[in-house]
Amino acid sequence: MFGVKSFLRKCLRVWHVLKKPSSQEFKMIAKVSALGILAIGLMGFFISLLIKLFK
Repeated sequence: MFGVKSFLRKCLRVWHVLKKPSSQEFKMIAKVSALGILAIGLMGFFISLLIKLFK
């Protein structure tokens, strides 16, 4: 029970520190996330293309 209580206390401490991102911060996070998803998707596409090509 000690582990759960400690975990909840840490979660509450983080919750108090959180703040809502500004519009500019949100747009930057969205752009970076979209680029990351695009990069991973392209890598998967090219890997599957190579596998089909050499099979």
